[in-house]
Amino acid sequence: MRIRADAAPATRPEGPRRGAEQRRSRVGRRGLYTVFFLNGSILASWAPRIPQVKADLHLSDGQLGIALLGVALGSVPAMPAAGILVDRFGSRIVTRAALPVYASAIALLAPADGLLSLTLALAVLGAAVGTLDVAMNTHAVDGERGSRRSRISSFHGLYSAGALAGALIGTAAAAAGVRPDTQFLVTAAVALLASAPAAAVLRPAVHAMHRSRTRPRSRVGPGSRRRLLWLSLLGLSVLLIEGVITDWGTVYLADSVHARPGVSGTGYAAFALAMTLGRLAGDRAAARFGPVRVVRFGALTAGSAAAIAIAAPTPWVVVPAFAAVGLGIASSFPLVLGGVGRQFPDAPGPAVATVSSTGYLAFLAGPPLVGFLAAHLALRAALLVLPLLALAAASLAGLLSREPSIDPHPRRPQSCASA
Repeated sequence: MRIRADAAPATRPEGPRRGAEQRRSRVGRRGLYTVFFLNGSILASWAPRIPQVKADLHLSDGQLGIALLGVALGSVPAMPAAGILVDRFGSRIVTRAALPVYASAIALLAPADGLLSLTLALAVLGAAVGTLDVAMNTHAVDGERGSRRSRISSFHGLYSAGALAGALIGTAAAAAGVRPDTQFLVTAAVALLASAPAAAVLRPAVHAMHRSRTRPRSRVGPGSRRRLLWLSLLGLSVLLIEGVITDWGTVYLADSVHARPGVSGTGYAAFALAMTLGRLAGDRAAARFGPVRVVRFGALTAGSAAAIAIAAPTPWVVVPAFAAVGLGIASSFPLVLGGVGRQFPDAPGPAVATVSSTGYLAFLAGPPLVGFLAAHLALRAALLVLPLLALAAASLAGLLSREPSIDPHPRRPQSCASA
């Protein structure tokens, strides 16, 4: 609400009103943290069960690669559509709608009894997670604009914490002999129960208010598309590394290194733990050393660790090497998204959707490519793409050097706060 210049200063009600708004903003951030946690935990609970699903359905490496392609087929088309929906209705509404759908979609894996049904179930899961990814990341980037501090890496830290929790649950279930379909049904039920309160406390987005007061629609201009493309390629490189470890790390430990079921799942768990720790510290590391150094040094670390994991003959070397890969790439993609949000303040939804679509195309379509290479060569040889991708990410890290810093005194919106 606008205050006239000749109005008396309302000092008494302003204090309580501001305090109440700050409390609502904190609650909204906690709700968004929970959304990120649930996003990571649901998908990661599937990763440790991939070897058993593969064995139960009698799938070859190539057929498993085709099934995993279903996630990409669902998510990549959904992401640009989600960017349009976010720009039209706001990130909060789209997040609230996508979260319960995603939580329910994991249950579709339970009745899968062949390649076709598994691929279709993964396609639905991919569409749901792709929509949620764009909406929640736009909401986080938008909230960063209205804050005095960077938080995007910590939000992704909660995603990785969820991935760690899901990986541990899946690993424990595999070690205890719990059937995958039972685990998927229980995961869906618990996630649905947790999603309702998290979505309910999300705060309205700052960008939605500014957009409604300026123009009905925001777009990425033609002059900025080339820069956005290069940032997308940087995100593509690091997300492809994450996707390959997520979908093939457990299989590599089980089939190529001959680890036991309980041990093979620890590779992804170590990777997820390292991602969590790296992302929780990512905002402070970027503030101290700069995003270029963080991304470049991390990529080189990840590439070296991946090479060690490929050459190692024992799981006791591969597992810590996977952890080093996770630590190296932990904060790279969040830093890219944070930069996109600052560089495209008038169109955060479409810009984040572009980077996410390109990046997650690699994150989800890359693992099927590894399956194709493994079917014609060997899985160990196919994983050589990991150090190559790390080198690409290190070379593209300089794109972040031109990012403007967050305004230390942002102009706060009237009558609304972001999550």
